Amino acid sequence: MTTIIFLLPFLVIYAILAIYAERKISAFIQDRLGPMEVGYYGVGQTVADLLKLLQKEDIIPTQAERGIFKIAPVVIFVSVFAGFSVLPLSPTWSGAGLSSGLFFLLAVISLDVIGIIMAGWSSNNKYSVLGTMRSAAQLISYEVPLGLSVVSVCIFSQTLNLQEISFQQGILSPDPKFLFDISAWNIRVDITGGFLAWNIFRMPLLFLTWIIFFIASLAECNRAPFDLPEAESELVAGFHTEYSGFRFAVIMLGEYAMMLLVSILGVVLFFGSWNTPLPNVGSLPLATWTTGDPGTTASVLWGIFWLIGKSLFFVAVQIWIRWTYPRLRVDQLMALSWKYLTPIALVLIVVFAFWKIIFI
Repeated sequence: MTTIIFLLPFLVIYAILAIYAERKISAFIQDRLGPMEVGYYGVGQTVADLLKLLQKEDIIPTQAERGIFKIAPVVIFVSVFAGFSVLPLSPTWSGAGLSSGLFFLLAVISLDVIGIIMAGWSSNNKYSVLGTMRSAAQLISYEVPLGLSVVSVCIFSQTLNLQEISFQQGILSPDPKFLFDISAWNIRVDITGGFLAWNIFRMPLLFLTWIIFFIASLAECNRAPFDLPEAESELVAGFHTEYSGFRFAVIMLGEYAMMLLVSILGVVLFFGSWNTPLPNVGSLPLATWTTGDPGTTASVLWGIFWLIGKSLFFVAVQIWIRWTYPRLRVDQLMALSWKYLTPIALVLIVVFAFWKIIFI
């Protein structure tokens, strides 16, 4: 319950700031100014747009399936928001704390495709239906390499518990047998901590796994260059063409929440979760100081700071990619998933399985 109380208002604030940041980043890339009129440097523009959306009339097409049309945005947002329930935010704030939390997260966020199908089909609009079919095909296709990349992390960490994976990437690890002794550099990551204890440094092959994960997560979020389901130039808007007002705002909130969710998941699996990137240097305990006693308020705040800070960096990377790379064609989109990402992810699973058998 405390996770919901914290995350729901945080998601609203995050969405407002992320939309403003996207407008400014896109303007910088395209040599424009972006929002400038409402507030200082346009900081109030997103708030003004949100207030406008909330006051708009809730229009439902005459030929739409009213019940399904109304509930679809809720299904999309709830399926994404439920994924946050198992995310660990600090050493003592582990969310739902499920032993199979990673499996639950992947299962529940896959339900958003049902909401998208409901939204597009119930609109009774040919453009919405086309966007729905594209989105369903894309999400189902890219869930395969996304899931396979996560399997590699599970093999390496030997757990589906996201909090356990987090502990293994810091000096608080309860199971030091997974930590390397880099004797040539006289560094022990279970003593040094910091970024050296992150999964991508403990097992460099996981960096390749993360690339697959990141590309698949872009497709899961319908972000460019995988934004075919929302192609304005050919589908008017996509599966949400007929939505307006509050329901359109909920769909957009779900999309930006999905960006944050996959970013946090990537940080937890590959980039140290809530652990600090600062290592202990000699007698200077930077990693210990920024993590501290897990029961203290300072430790909770530091954990949230590092987790959210790393995640927002990857949200910014997603925004940068959207305004840098052109949109793929449908055949290129499917070929990337089935011909390249999925086979590479399967090979990596085999490599990690043999590595576990031989060296552990």
